[in-house]
Amino acid sequence: MAVDYTVIVLYLAGMLAMGWWGMRRARSKSEFLVAGRRLGPWMYSGTMAAIVLGGASTIGGVGLGYTYGLSGAWMVFTIGLGLLALSVFFSARIARLKVYTVSEMLDLRYGGRAGVISGVVMWAYTLMLAVTSTIAYATIFDVLFDLPRTVAIVLGGTIVVAYSTLGGMWSITLTDMVQFVVKTVGVLLLLLPIAVVKAGGFAEMKAALPTSYFEPLGIGGETIFTYVLIYTFGMLIGQDIWQRVFTARTDRVAKWGGTVAGTYCLAYALAGAVIGTAAKVMYPKLPSADHAFATIVKDELPMGVRGLVLAAALAAVMSTSSGALIACATVANNDIWSRLRGAVVKKAEGEHDEVKGNRLFILVMGVAVIGIALALNDVVQALTVAYNLLVAGLLVPILGGLLWRRGTVQGALAAVGVGGLAVIGLMWAYGILANEPVYYGLLASLAAYVIVSLATRPTDAAVLANWRARLAGQDTPAEPDPPVPAPATA
Repeated sequence: MAVDYTVIVLYLAGMLAMGWWGMRRARSKSEFLVAGRRLGPWMYSGTMAAIVLGGASTIGGVGLGYTYGLSGAWMVFTIGLGLLALSVFFSARIARLKVYTVSEMLDLRYGGRAGVISGVVMWAYTLMLAVTSTIAYATIFDVLFDLPRTVAIVLGGTIVVAYSTLGGMWSITLTDMVQFVVKTVGVLLLLLPIAVVKAGGFAEMKAALPTSYFEPLGIGGETIFTYVLIYTFGMLIGQDIWQRVFTARTDRVAKWGGTVAGTYCLAYALAGAVIGTAAKVMYPKLPSADHAFATIVKDELPMGVRGLVLAAALAAVMSTSSGALIACATVANNDIWSRLRGAVVKKAEGEHDEVKGNRLFILVMGVAVIGIALALNDVVQALTVAYNLLVAGLLVPILGGLLWRRGTVQGALAAVGVGGLAVIGLMWAYGILANEPVYYGLLASLAAYVIVSLATRPTDAAVLANWRARLAGQDTPAEPDPPVPAPATA
């Protein structure tokens, strides 16, 4: 294992070195939080693919393939579909807004007052996403170095917190590009063909496994629908994803670069399912499906290659963890702390001071994430709660703001409150892992948004004019919209 250890250690050292290099570039708030909005198509595509394809997509995707066969690709496939939808239909408009958080977008669209409550929901989501990614280090470092769970979480989490705190989005962008290359080589170009060959080829795999393993809908229609609802729609509204959209140099880069990344996700989804199916042939009685990835890597790959593929798994976890961490810190500082203390950044305060503040929040949130990860055991339930709150609470007001002119701030707040409370109550009634909470919570949020928006005064024409100007990438507002006629005279 000496060669494998060397590969991993060099990889981790490289991550820290890039964090130090990124620190020298991140000298303003824009540079620190959104890489100066300067990423071109190649870097944008790579970093976007890196953030959405984390440990769940790699280790979990292989595990689903082990359990369900090729239809196990659906979870990661729906992530790719969500990224494609975001890129094709919304990313250009989002990039032109020149904001830093989803809550800032809501304030811009509705005229303020939606930021704090939406920020709290988004903060809870990004926090739990960072926590669950950090917990995944325990599995990988256990395979690599046989480390105890606590040491593994602290080691992996400390490295991510270090390079994220040093250089912010520039460090994360640089490390994500390396992680994207490592994942592509390790999983797609090495592990996938080796696994298929070791399993005897597709003919042998079909002969050894039930036919359900090769049915496209074998995982079940209801499960696929739930994946679409949670992951596809979750991709449309997550702060961790939007913050990457804000890094694009132009709206065209955001659209086409994201489309390339989404297409890559579809290929990655199928690769994971095929690897898991091959593992089922070779190891039909593993104690847990989540062991499939580590087992096939440890037993079937040659020296050196094994280290690279394990580095790929580590890269997948680190990219999601760092992206969630900076998103969590950005929301905590800009949407919650600044608003609660009633502080507006003074003109006398330079952008360098804002970098210090955001850097401090990343450090604090990083320490909190590591602490929660050490105390938390049930990762699936924590992530389910986070996604349920995100989709049920924020999907309707965000998409409503982008698509429906008549939506109001009162409707948005009602949608967040009703949807969030409904999903919490339904999770208590049906169980956290049940499908019903997110279904009914989303319907309740939609009903509240439409009813309250129609029952309250339309958004001020000047606010809508400013919103439309920002969507169009203009520095000055367009002419105000004409008043929306009352229903009786429509």
